[in-house]
Amino acid sequence: MFKTLKVPIGLAIMLFMSVLVICIVVVTRAEQNASVKAVMQENTIALSNNLAQQLAVVMERSPGDKALYSQLFNPLREYQYIISATLYDNNYNVIARVSPDAVMAFEDGSIPTTPEDVPFGVTSHDNIVVSHQLIGSSLYPLGHIVIYADSTKLLTSSGYGSFLGQLPVILGLWLLCVCMCTYILYHLIAPLTSLKRFTQEVFESKDYALRCSHDSNDEIGRLAKNINSLLDTIEVELLINFEQKQTLVDQQETMSQLANFDSLTGLPNRQFVLDNLRLELARAKRNDEDLMLLFFDLDGFKGINDSLGHETGDLILIEVADRVQRLLRDGDLFARLGGDEFLVLPDRDVSPEAAQSLASRLITSFDEPFELRGLSLTVGLSVGIATASDASYDLSELMSNADLAMYRSKARGRGSYTLFTPDMVESHKRKLHLANGIEQGLANDEFIVYYQVKVNNQGRVIGAEALIRWVHPEFGLVMPNEFIPIAEQGGKITAITQWVIKRVCIDMPDIRQWASNPFRVSVNLSGHDLRNAQLFDYIYNTFNLYDINPENFEFEVTESAYLENFALSNKFFRRIGNMGCAIALDDFGTGYSSLSYLTQINIDTLKVDRQFVTEIQTSERSRLVTGAIIDLAKRLSLAVCAEGIENQEQWDYLKLHGCDSVQGFMFSKPVPLADLIASPSHYTAAKAS
Repeated sequence: MFKTLKVPIGLAIMLFMSVLVICIVVVTRAEQNASVKAVMQENTIALSNNLAQQLAVVMERSPGDKALYSQLFNPLREYQYIISATLYDNNYNVIARVSPDAVMAFEDGSIPTTPEDVPFGVTSHDNIVVSHQLIGSSLYPLGHIVIYADSTKLLTSSGYGSFLGQLPVILGLWLLCVCMCTYILYHLIAPLTSLKRFTQEVFESKDYALRCSHDSNDEIGRLAKNINSLLDTIEVELLINFEQKQTLVDQQETMSQLANFDSLTGLPNRQFVLDNLRLELARAKRNDEDLMLLFFDLDGFKGINDSLGHETGDLILIEVADRVQRLLRDGDLFARLGGDEFLVLPDRDVSPEAAQSLASRLITSFDEPFELRGLSLTVGLSVGIATASDASYDLSELMSNADLAMYRSKARGRGSYTLFTPDMVESHKRKLHLANGIEQGLANDEFIVYYQVKVNNQGRVIGAEALIRWVHPEFGLVMPNEFIPIAEQGGKITAITQWVIKRVCIDMPDIRQWASNPFRVSVNLSGHDLRNAQLFDYIYNTFNLYDINPENFEFEVTESAYLENFALSNKFFRRIGNMGCAIALDDFGTGYSSLSYLTQINIDTLKVDRQFVTEIQTSERSRLVTGAIIDLAKRLSLAVCAEGIENQEQWDYLKLHGCDSVQGFMFSKPVPLADLIASPSHYTAAKAS
């Protein structure tokens, strides 16, 4: 083995010298060829001169004897390098010729072929020599000789002979080179070939744990060590890269899971289902098919979530997802859109009948309560059903249609399903128009306050409830049961409440002039109002602005709104009560209140809901409940006001059981201020009738 590359370099120099010897042989061969050409040229000149002298003698003695002339020309055939020879007379007419066809090959113009064009003497064209010799003297010319000679054959025969002579030397040099190359390949190239095979093995197997076993102290040995070091580095980097790639794959899977699936229930989320819906709609439209979409949310979920906490609410959502999945078939798409909203996309049967059957099964399955943490909790479903064809296969319109149908189910009493119909769009457009017009309506005073009187047991008017109406420029008179929920959803209810308070303050002087003392105007507050921290300040400032006696104001709130915001409600009504205003609890007995709350809330009056009053004459149960409410209020030192009085029998029953005041159509419908102050301030049975 070589310890250094100097030895192989020396061998390379020896190889170079061998090549140099070969080059010298080649050069020698070239010089030999030049010598052969020179000899051939001299021979051609001598041959031309001798032939010209012989022909001059013959032509003088035997003019016109062409046979004799040809006889003199025939010996030229013996010269292998003579390719053509021609004897011309003085006019360049051919007298005798040897191999005339050879000259025809030169008609490309590279070599002159006509005697007139061939100059006298000898000219050379590569391997071709042309001799033009005058016969006789220039004073007495007898003719011309033109000879064409080619050195190719001479060179070939000469080269062959030379090659045979040099063959031993060439073979010796060749054998020497072979020996040198073999030596180099064995001692230098072989290790490199081994390294090549090793690197090829690593490349093909991708096994970077392999190591090269070549061990020497020369450059190749050091190269092998460097290759092993490089493989060490690659192996470490690959391990790091694999770990990082695996981490990245895990992160991508996690991100994909987070991006496409709900983290709580494991169901597909809004983004995933919308992307799939977009593709399914395109496919259905292309194939002239239809899709059926079921959209539902949970009835009663908000109350459970607010009262028992979000953790319980999350458990409910998980159980809901599990219960619905058990009802669906393989291929049905079930997703959580967010909050308590879910979506089902049936896979096969997309007929309205099948969708309604599925909706019915879903609703029925929720009749069974959820048993969680020792509690039996019941939630229902409100389902909206929409078809792709009704939405013109537009995703946004399809979702909107299903949403409209679902809210129509809620409006029908919850726990039901509704199939979308086009007329719902018009209803929705009306709601949007109303929602967008509330602020402008308040600014333009399109709203008006109606008043419904309250009468005590003696028939004297002691107060009135302020009820807002909207005189819409396009829709005419719009009742509050239509626009109040819209205002609550749009966050505009407080602006309406403030407008009513201000309007009542403006009307109060006319009301006080008509009414007797004491007299209170009741204004309704919503749960949204109770959560508004600025409402009390607005009331206080408005009272000061219009010089209002707080004792002429009463604020009504439903028990559900009060208890949903219990801490805020107590704080607000405590401040209102301290200011001098009265507080009434509306719709008592229709919500989910606990009687224990009555000892903790700040109220002055309980209002008996109209549903109990309406059934007093026909339902013993309603009479008992109404009597119990009145008795409970008296024991708690609260006043009682009953709503919905329509006849004398109802009024007599309520007076008999100690109801303090009543209101209803028996006395007056809600009327504008002008009609209020024109009405009587005292009612008897006859007047009321």
